[in-house]
Amino acid sequence: MDKAKKLFIKTYGCQMNVYDSERMAETLGAQGYVATDTVDDADMVLINTCHIREKASEKLFSDLGRLRPAKAANPDLKIGVAGCVAQAEGAEIMRRMPLVDLVVGPQSYHRLPEMEAKIQTGERALDTEFPVEDKFEHLPARKALRGPTAFLTVQEGCDKFCAFCVVPYTRGAEVSRPPVRLLAEARDLVARGVREITLLGQNVNAYHAQDDSGVWGLARLLREMAAIEGLERLRYTTSHPNDMEDDLIAAHGDCPEVMPYLHLPVQSGSDRILKAMNRKHTAEDYLRLIDRIRAARPDILLTSDFIVGFPGETDEDFEATMALIERVNYGMAYSFKYSARPGTPAAEKPEVDSAVADARLQRLQALLSKQQKAAQEAMVGRDVTVLYEKKGRMPGQMVGKSDHLHAVHVTDPSGVPGELVRVRITASSSNSLAGERLEG
Repeated sequence: MDKAKKLFIKTYGCQMNVYDSERMAETLGAQGYVATDTVDDADMVLINTCHIREKASEKLFSDLGRLRPAKAANPDLKIGVAGCVAQAEGAEIMRRMPLVDLVVGPQSYHRLPEMEAKIQTGERALDTEFPVEDKFEHLPARKALRGPTAFLTVQEGCDKFCAFCVVPYTRGAEVSRPPVRLLAEARDLVARGVREITLLGQNVNAYHAQDDSGVWGLARLLREMAAIEGLERLRYTTSHPNDMEDDLIAAHGDCPEVMPYLHLPVQSGSDRILKAMNRKHTAEDYLRLIDRIRAARPDILLTSDFIVGFPGETDEDFEATMALIERVNYGMAYSFKYSARPGTPAAEKPEVDSAVADARLQRLQALLSKQQKAAQEAMVGRDVTVLYEKKGRMPGQMVGKSDHLHAVHVTDPSGVPGELVRVRITASSSNSLAGERLEG
């Protein structure tokens, strides 16, 4: 029997990339590859890239440079690059890095078997096309499980064309997967022990499909999935404010399986900057939306994304962002200093002085940290539901997530992954909570 080939995947970026890495591993698994945690004994190394983070290309080329000794020691080692940087800069990667055997864009992962066969003959393989066929039709039907929670991609691509974002160029136009397939995949996940599913999409609340039964939006999809016996929790990410329709807001209030957590990026609190970003909403639009969501689900925990130092941002614009953060009071948020992405409209505009942007980011992150700390401390003394995901580092400890997506460390020597238990929160630390299991 042939010795199994070993695959090492390094993943950057969002949950979509995590999901994609899992599917690539499954696709190559059918070709005889098994996962390994180290580069040293790998027969293939895949770097799944993200173009959102700062200096993404430079980080990729640094990673590839560090693989040169491994390639020199083992000329048969195959090195591949996937993800959004691969999509945007595939030819350049091939030109600059002869050690790279394979470059594949996010829409072509189903073609990995043919590409892998090609590189085994000594050729190099590049595929960054946007194929006509649905990649999900050709990926393995049964997703590998890694615990009682799972991601399920329902939508890919984005039609919003925010001025700072490369996603429309690297992931393509919005495409929604057929509901019949999604429901079948969800039922299969639940039958194999999954109790919580997070629906994924670059713009997930733009989900839109149609079949013989009519039109499907994200709200209908959530409600149908909530009816699956054994599926206890549903989440979705990432959303755009302009696609938070009435029925989706209502689902947060009347569908208990939809967790009281929503990531809703706003990026800025300045109408002038929002217009420059091509966000197509105002700060007031966003605030009214937040009020409606909280009216439907008063205990919801809100998170967001912010870009500081967008081209043209003035002190007044920044203060408007700070005012919006004060008004909303987030449970947590991601914040970044603006970094130009080649090919995007904003990349052509003069940037804010780096020192000014750094100072603004520090102020903004201090405020967000204060709000996060307060939100977590407010949980102390409360009884919450926690889904155990794995054993903790300490003896007799379990780790899981609360309804509000807080990481919770629970003293429970008899606990097992997949249990949904009531926990009394006893303490809050920087990024997690601690608690004790309640009887009954």
